[in-house]
Amino acid sequence: MSLSATATTKAPTQLLSKDGYTYAYRYFGSSAGVPLVCFQHFTGTLDLWDPLVFDALSRNRPVLLFANPGVGRSEGVPPQTVEEMARHAMVLLDELKLTQVDILGFSLGGFLAQCIALARPSLVRRLILAGTGPEGGEGTSMGRPDLLNIFFDQAMSMPQKLKRIFFSQSAAGQAAADAYLARVAVRSEDHDTAASAEAAVHQLKAMAIWENTKRAGFSDLYRIAQPVLVLNGNNDIMIPTPNSFTLNAHLPNATLVIYPDSGHGAIYQHPQTFIAHVEEFLGRQ
Repeated sequence: MSLSATATTKAPTQLLSKDGYTYAYRYFGSSAGVPLVCFQHFTGTLDLWDPLVFDALSRNRPVLLFANPGVGRSEGVPPQTVEEMARHAMVLLDELKLTQVDILGFSLGGFLAQCIALARPSLVRRLILAGTGPEGGEGTSMGRPDLLNIFFDQAMSMPQKLKRIFFSQSAAGQAAADAYLARVAVRSEDHDTAASAEAAVHQLKAMAIWENTKRAGFSDLYRIAQPVLVLNGNNDIMIPTPNSFTLNAHLPNATLVIYPDSGHGAIYQHPQTFIAHVEEFLGRQ
């Protein structure tokens, strides 16, 4: 493992092989501070992390971007449960000899973050859960026909899909979407590759299991003792916003932030405000 001092769009993709799997990751930023490990949304690749956000966050800490098998250049049989995805992430963290981390889980990545905090509480210092929900949360599988029709519409480009389901449809929301897409397009080489069709199907299965696993009173959340920052837009159509309120109500040490006129990708629609919230949260004593 080498820590690159370059920006998000210049950080090299590194590969680590273990037990028949190859994990693709990018590790960059300051050598000081607790590493911030980032887990991506459904079929999200390393190229879709916002350079504006992660350039800023990496000035004060190392940032590790990770992709599960079947996504991008990570190879191997794609996992079919959230717990399997979390185990793959922990294999990488162990191989990189990271003994304490902060975790940012976006959407599906927030499911992984919760699993890791429960499985290895000593590993996780703080959690940031963005556009996500608890196990058993209503609508967390994203299995609704309106969403699946967009995801699998071959006539619609990925940028069009992101503009439709990540951002508010207001003029301000669509302008923010265009700005985000311009930022992620800056990377000129060493691109990641799209998630495989098999990975997409397996991730949907994993999310369906996540939604349909019900535990009385969201009891697992009470075992996550770490400080947690929960963020979402006020109208998330992918993982409905009420799930963020559920997380906040049942996590013992949570702070909730809801952004106006925004949806699933609120952290990219309001990037400067998000950066400020994360820096304040991670810097608390």
